[in-house]
This record gives sequence, structure tokens and C-alpha cells, in this order.
Amino acid sequence: MGQSRAMSSASAAPTESWPWPPAMRASAALHVAAIGAGALVPGAMPWAIGAIVLNHALITGAGLTPRSNLLGPNVTRLPEAAGARGQVAITIDDGPDPEVTPRVLDLLDAHGQRATFFCIAERVLAHPALAREIVARGHSIQNHTARHRHNFSFLGPRGFASEIARAQDILAETTGQRPTCFRAPAGLRNPFLEPVLHRLGLSLVSWTRRGFDTREGDPARVMARLGRNLQARDILLLHDGNAARTPEGTPVLLEVLPLLLERLRAGGLRAVTLPEGLEP
Repeated sequence: MGQSRAMSSASAAPTESWPWPPAMRASAALHVAAIGAGALVPGAMPWAIGAIVLNHALITGAGLTPRSNLLGPNVTRLPEAAGARGQVAITIDDGPDPEVTPRVLDLLDAHGQRATFFCIAERVLAHPALAREIVARGHSIQNHTARHRHNFSFLGPRGFASEIARAQDILAETTGQRPTCFRAPAGLRNPFLEPVLHRLGLSLVSWTRRGFDTREGDPARVMARLGRNLQARDILLLHDGNAARTPEGTPVLLEVLPLLLERLRAGGLRAVTLPEGLEP
């Protein structure tokens, strides 16, 4: 469901109403039943309150689990067709960074591979030429919010809409391409996010595995996490912005990426952009 939406027209938001996920429908039904039981059944109020509290805990836990799909569609792997094509997706977050991103682009070019950059829109405003170069070299830029707010997962519908729609406009105006995919800061969210994404024609994309390269400065450890059971359809997460540094002071992505690209070549895999990989 999320995969098909990523390939929908970027020029207009969907007009159909938001299809409530089964877990959210069940949550709404539980609230109605609990309130009804608490009001009508003697002695049931403590149980009703307990059920609602547990339900809220489950929803909160889903929002704190980046790869969960309980709150709505969430792309964690490319579709089966991408597997048949031997494709993976390298996604690179939190840029563009004027020190790191140009060197990443050179490495990708040298290996003939493509990547998707989930960019922070205000950083694109600060480095518009670099953003345009990412697209000109055949890569994809997707939506990673306007400011990468640390309290993003606590926002309501208006806050989500403001952050995401503003980023959409900035990225489209700067690069000439309107994003079709969205990734939340740290992957954290709440139930109000999915209706906003649906209205804006965006698919939530998380990842298959990540290297934790914003806090791990050892390239071997980062590569070990990314390479464990690496296979077609995987979506891999790395960072050009906020990258950890090796003991020598090098952004760890620049040490890991050549290892990863060589691993893909040896395994007969090809890194493609998300819009290409999500094609049926």
C-alpha cells in the first residue's frame, strides 16, 4: 500500500479519504466499548480505564518503533519486483552537508550506483546548488521535514502538516522534483502523521537495517550491521549529516560507503533510488 502510493502522481494529493489501519480501527472500537462499559456496567470503570491506558501504551510503543506498520503503511523493504531485479536502496539522511555530500556523490559515481537522500529542507535552502547537483547526478531527494525537530513525534496534525508541506515546497522549488517519500526524524511518529502523509501523497519509508553511524565511529562495526544478511530488496540507512567521526576525524560514512558499494558489486546487487526501486 505504501509502496504503491510512492509511485502516485506528485502533482496532486490523493482525494480519497484516509483508509484507517486495522489497528487504529480496533483502538477506536476499544475506546467506545470501554467508555460504554465504564458508564453502564457497575464496577467496570477501573477495567475500562486500564484497557484504555494499555491501548495508549501500545500506540505509543508503535510510534517509538520506526519499522512498525501498526499506525499505517510503512515501507521497510523494496517490493518483490525489485528483488527480481537485484536492487537495494541506499538512503542517506540529514544532509546535504557541504563537506560530506560532495564526496559521497563522487564515491557513488565511481561505483556506478545510485542513492536516495532524505534531506532536511532548511539545509537544502542553505546549499541549493548542492541539492541540485544530487539530482543532476541521477540520485533522488526525498522529504525529511523542514527542520528535523527533536520533538517531531509529539506534533499534532497541524504541526505535521506545517513541517512536511513546507519541506515539500522547498524541495520541489529547489530541485524541480516533488518528493514522493517521507522519513520521520529518527523514524519516530504518532497516529496523526499518516493522515497528513496521505493527504500530501507521500509514503512513509523506514529501513531494513541501519548502521547507527551517527553515534558509531568504527567503520567496521557500521559495515557489519549493514552487511548482515544483506540481500536484494533491502533499504539501508546511513547519514551524510550528523555523521559520527572515526578516530582519525573522518566522517564514518566516507569510510563505510566504499566497503558497502564493493559488497554490493560482489553480491551482484545494484543500488537504485527509491522511486526506481518502488516501481512494480
